[in-house]
Amino acid sequence: MNAQAKVTAEHLRKQAILYVRQSTLHQVKENRESTALQYDLKRRAQELGWNDKQTVVIDEDLGHSGATAMDRSGFQRLVAEVSLGRVGLVMGLSVSRLARNNADWHRLLEICALTGTLIVDEDGIYDPNLFNDRLILGLKGTMSEAELHMLRARLIGGLLNKARRGELWVRPLIGYVYDERQRFVFDPDAQIQGAARLLFETFRGTGSAGQVVRHFSKHSILWPCRLFEGKRDGKVVYRKLRRGMVLNILHNPRYAGAFVYGRTRTRKGADGKPHICSLARDNWQVFLPNVHPEYIPWEEYCTSCCAVHPAVGWRSEV
Repeated sequence: MNAQAKVTAEHLRKQAILYVRQSTLHQVKENRESTALQYDLKRRAQELGWNDKQTVVIDEDLGHSGATAMDRSGFQRLVAEVSLGRVGLVMGLSVSRLARNNADWHRLLEICALTGTLIVDEDGIYDPNLFNDRLILGLKGTMSEAELHMLRARLIGGLLNKARRGELWVRPLIGYVYDERQRFVFDPDAQIQGAARLLFETFRGTGSAGQVVRHFSKHSILWPCRLFEGKRDGKVVYRKLRRGMVLNILHNPRYAGAFVYGRTRTRKGADGKPHICSLARDNWQVFLPNVHPEYIPWEEYCTSCCAVHPAVGWRSEV
């Protein structure tokens, strides 16, 4: 069927919606050509018969990943408008702009088919009620999701290779800095290094994270915190020590001189939110002991620090 023939008077009485999205704010700033191409697709609606007043641009999802519809208010608004039968045409530069998740994509296709809404991308115009068009759109959605999977796999593979060599850069913990050769070494600031040593010494004597907090509070000792954003990036400020901070330090094997990677696994729960599972030590992807100076011996870390709080199991990301 001729593409122009798919557009009927009924379609033209409704809105044409152009959906614009970029995955990250960095892409919004740097990859302006792609954004401009998406906005330019508005001309396509005018060529097909929609006037400027009928054409609505939804671009509030700029800087949001298409991996899920959970945090994309623009996509949810688009689906709502289509569901109400107000839309005759949905436009996106490609399927990947609309969704990189097959569940979200096929949900949109199903609603478009029920309401008789057409879909336009850079390649053509499609009617989800036509088998061939629906087949092509389904294949495009599958390829878009597979592309995202391959991009992630390459990225994670590169990170894992660096981690296996112990060369993966991570933010320095309090008590450590990188030297000129990018080695993890004790912080030369005596006050910072002293605070870290005092924390472990106090825990060694009390066996309780709460008691560590009370000791610091009783003696008016503040904990150094390094900032990592804004104009004060890299600066150290001193704040009241909290129990959660103590637990995070006690459970971090880097303080025992080990480099580790892949201590957690993330999966999406039934609520659509990420859930994190802390893995048992045998399931860590990378474990390299004795790669930098330690604040606590590895044996002591295993017998005392790991016993303070259960570290294995699923929990919601907050």
